[in-house]
Amino acid sequence: MSRIAPAEPPYAPAIAEALGRIMPPGLEPLVLFRTMARNPRIFAKLFAGGLLDKGALSLRQRELVIDRTTARLGCEYEWGVHVALFAERVGFGAAEIAATVTGSAQAECWSMSEQALVALVDDLVDRRTIGDETWQGLVAHFDETQILEAIAIAGYYHTISFLCSGLRLPSELYATRFPVSRPQ
Repeated sequence: MSRIAPAEPPYAPAIAEALGRIMPPGLEPLVLFRTMARNPRIFAKLFAGGLLDKGALSLRQRELVIDRTTARLGCEYEWGVHVALFAERVGFGAAEIAATVTGSAQAECWSMSEQALVALVDDLVDRRTIGDETWQGLVAHFDETQILEAIAIAGYYHTISFLCSGLRLPSELYATRFPVSRPQ
Protein backbone atom coordinates (compact mmCIF):
# COMPACT_ATOMS: atom_id res chain seq x y z
CA MET A 1 0.00 0.00 0.00
CA SER A 2 1.40 3.37 -1.02
CA ARG A 3 2.02 5.86 1.78
CA ILE A 4 0.19 8.56 -0.20
CA ALA A 5 -2.87 7.53 -2.19
CA PRO A 6 -2.54 8.19 -5.93
CA ALA A 7 -4.82 10.84 -7.43
CA GLU A 8 -7.86 9.55 -9.27
CA PRO A 9 -9.55 11.01 -12.35
CA PRO A 10 -10.74 13.50 -13.19
CA TYR A 11 -7.31 15.15 -13.08
CA ALA A 12 -6.61 18.87 -13.27
CA PRO A 13 -6.34 19.88 -16.96
CA ALA A 14 -2.54 20.40 -16.92
CA ILE A 15 -1.99 17.04 -15.25
CA ALA A 16 -4.40 15.24 -17.58
CA GLU A 17 -2.61 16.75 -20.60
CA ALA A 18 0.83 15.73 -19.29
CA LEU A 19 -0.34 12.19 -18.53
CA GLY A 20 -1.88 11.88 -21.97
CA ARG A 21 1.36 13.01 -23.56
CA ILE A 22 3.71 10.64 -21.73
CA MET A 23 1.70 7.43 -21.27
CA PRO A 24 1.64 4.87 -24.09
CA PRO A 25 -1.83 4.34 -25.58
CA GLY A 26 -3.90 1.86 -23.61
CA LEU A 27 -1.89 2.09 -20.38
CA GLU A 28 -3.27 3.73 -17.27
CA PRO A 29 -1.09 6.47 -15.78
CA LEU A 30 1.63 5.05 -13.54
CA VAL A 31 1.06 4.97 -9.79
CA LEU A 32 4.15 7.18 -9.51
CA PHE A 33 2.68 9.84 -11.80
CA ARG A 34 -0.71 9.73 -10.12
CA THR A 35 0.90 10.00 -6.68
CA MET A 36 3.02 12.96 -7.77
CA ALA A 37 -0.18 14.57 -9.09
CA ARG A 38 -1.11 15.11 -5.42
CA ASN A 39 1.40 17.96 -5.54
CA PRO A 40 0.94 19.73 -8.91
CA ARG A 41 4.13 21.80 -8.44
CA ILE A 42 6.35 18.75 -7.91
CA PHE A 43 4.50 16.90 -10.68
CA ALA A 44 5.21 19.74 -13.12
CA LYS A 45 8.87 20.01 -12.07
CA LEU A 46 9.45 16.26 -12.44
CA PHE A 47 7.86 16.22 -15.87
CA ALA A 48 9.85 19.32 -16.90
CA GLY A 49 13.07 17.59 -15.79
CA GLY A 50 12.28 14.28 -17.47
CA LEU A 51 14.93 12.75 -19.67
CA LEU A 52 12.89 10.32 -21.76
CA ASP A 53 13.12 12.43 -24.90
CA LYS A 54 15.73 11.94 -27.63
CA GLY A 55 19.07 13.02 -26.26
CA ALA A 56 22.78 12.55 -26.80
CA LEU A 57 22.66 8.88 -25.75
CA SER A 58 20.96 6.13 -27.71
CA LEU A 59 17.75 4.66 -26.31
CA ARG A 60 19.67 1.52 -25.34
CA GLN A 61 22.35 3.51 -23.52
CA ARG A 62 19.74 5.61 -21.72
CA GLU A 63 17.82 2.52 -20.61
CA LEU A 64 21.02 0.87 -19.41
CA VAL A 65 21.76 3.87 -17.17
CA ILE A 66 18.15 3.98 -15.90
CA ASP A 67 17.91 0.23 -15.26
CA ARG A 68 21.28 0.01 -13.54
CA THR A 69 20.62 3.09 -11.39
CA THR A 70 17.19 1.95 -10.23
CA ALA A 71 18.39 -1.63 -9.65
CA ARG A 72 21.42 -0.54 -7.65
CA LEU A 73 19.16 1.67 -5.52
CA GLY A 74 16.77 -1.23 -4.92
CA CYS A 75 13.87 0.45 -6.71
CA GLU A 76 12.01 -2.51 -8.16
CA TYR A 77 9.04 -0.29 -9.06
CA GLU A 78 10.88 1.93 -11.58
CA TRP A 79 13.26 -0.79 -12.76
CA GLY A 80 10.30 -3.09 -13.41
CA VAL A 81 8.38 -0.47 -15.41
CA HIS A 82 11.38 0.34 -17.59
CA VAL A 83 12.28 -3.29 -18.19
CA ALA A 84 8.68 -4.13 -19.08
CA LEU A 85 8.27 -1.19 -21.46
CA PHE A 86 11.73 -0.79 -22.98
CA ALA A 87 13.92 -3.91 -22.62
CA GLU A 88 12.70 -5.60 -25.77
CA ARG A 89 12.80 -2.34 -27.76
CA VAL A 90 16.47 -1.82 -26.90
CA GLY A 91 17.51 -5.44 -27.43
CA PHE A 92 17.95 -6.50 -23.81
CA GLY A 93 17.57 -10.24 -23.47
CA ALA A 94 17.48 -12.24 -20.26
CA ALA A 95 21.25 -11.92 -19.73
CA GLU A 96 21.24 -8.12 -20.07
CA ILE A 97 18.16 -7.72 -17.87
CA ALA A 98 19.71 -9.86 -15.13
CA ALA A 99 23.05 -8.06 -15.48
CA THR A 100 21.42 -4.69 -14.77
CA VAL A 101 20.62 -6.09 -11.33
CA THR A 102 23.29 -8.62 -10.42
CA GLY A 103 26.11 -8.30 -12.96
CA SER A 104 29.40 -6.49 -12.65
CA ALA A 105 30.37 -3.54 -14.80
CA GLN A 106 32.51 -5.97 -16.82
CA ALA A 107 29.69 -8.44 -17.55
CA GLU A 108 30.28 -10.08 -20.92
CA CYS A 109 26.83 -9.14 -22.22
CA TRP A 110 27.86 -5.45 -22.36
CA SER A 111 29.98 -3.80 -25.04
CA MET A 112 32.99 -1.80 -23.86
CA SER A 113 31.01 1.45 -24.06
CA GLU A 114 28.14 -0.10 -22.11
CA GLN A 115 30.59 -1.33 -19.48
CA ALA A 116 31.74 2.27 -19.09
CA LEU A 117 28.13 3.37 -18.44
CA VAL A 118 27.58 0.62 -15.88
CA ALA A 119 30.84 1.60 -14.14
CA LEU A 120 29.65 5.24 -14.10
CA VAL A 121 26.41 4.28 -12.36
CA ASP A 122 28.20 1.99 -9.92
CA ASP A 123 30.68 4.73 -9.01
CA LEU A 124 27.93 7.30 -8.49
CA VAL A 125 25.82 4.94 -6.36
CA ASP A 126 28.70 3.49 -4.33
CA ARG A 127 31.07 6.44 -4.04
CA ARG A 128 28.96 9.51 -4.96
CA THR A 129 31.70 10.46 -7.41
CA ILE A 130 33.34 9.16 -10.57
CA GLY A 131 36.72 7.47 -10.19
CA ASP A 132 39.61 8.23 -12.52
CA GLU A 133 39.54 4.76 -14.10
CA THR A 134 35.82 5.05 -14.77
CA TRP A 135 36.30 8.52 -16.23
CA GLN A 136 38.97 7.23 -18.61
CA GLY A 137 36.56 4.52 -19.78
CA LEU A 138 33.85 7.12 -20.37
CA VAL A 139 35.99 9.54 -22.38
CA ALA A 140 37.23 6.66 -24.52
CA HIS A 141 33.66 6.07 -25.74
CA PHE A 142 31.59 9.20 -25.18
CA ASP A 143 31.81 12.92 -25.80
CA GLU A 144 31.11 15.58 -23.17
CA THR A 145 27.42 15.93 -24.03
CA GLN A 146 26.89 12.19 -23.69
CA ILE A 147 28.77 12.00 -20.38
CA LEU A 148 26.81 14.92 -18.96
CA GLU A 149 23.56 13.27 -20.06
CA ALA A 150 24.52 9.94 -18.48
CA ILE A 151 25.32 11.64 -15.16
CA ALA A 152 22.06 13.63 -15.31
CA ILE A 153 20.02 10.49 -16.04
CA ALA A 154 21.61 8.64 -13.13
CA GLY A 155 20.87 11.60 -10.85
CA TYR A 156 17.29 12.00 -12.06
CA TYR A 157 16.57 8.31 -11.52
CA HIS A 158 18.21 8.47 -8.12
CA THR A 159 15.49 11.00 -7.24
CA ILE A 160 12.79 8.85 -8.84
CA SER A 161 14.06 5.84 -6.89
CA PHE A 162 13.86 7.80 -3.63
CA LEU A 163 10.28 8.81 -4.41
CA CYS A 164 9.16 5.29 -5.33
CA SER A 165 10.90 3.58 -2.43
CA GLY A 166 10.10 6.25 0.16
CA LEU A 167 6.43 6.21 -0.81
CA ARG A 168 6.41 2.38 -0.96
CA LEU A 169 4.70 2.40 -4.33
CA PRO A 170 3.23 -0.97 -5.29
CA SER A 171 4.51 -2.50 -8.51
CA GLU A 172 2.50 -1.94 -11.66
CA LEU A 173 0.66 -5.11 -12.67
CA TYR A 174 2.69 -5.50 -15.87
CA ALA A 175 6.07 -4.58 -14.36
CA THR A 176 8.97 -7.00 -14.32
CA ARG A 177 10.12 -8.19 -10.91
CA PHE A 178 13.73 -8.31 -9.73
CA PRO A 179 15.49 -11.66 -10.18
CA VAL A 180 15.20 -13.81 -7.07
CA SER A 181 19.00 -13.81 -6.68
CA ARG A 182 19.20 -10.02 -6.31
CA PRO A 183 21.96 -9.17 -3.78
CA GLN A 184 20.98 -6.97 -0.83
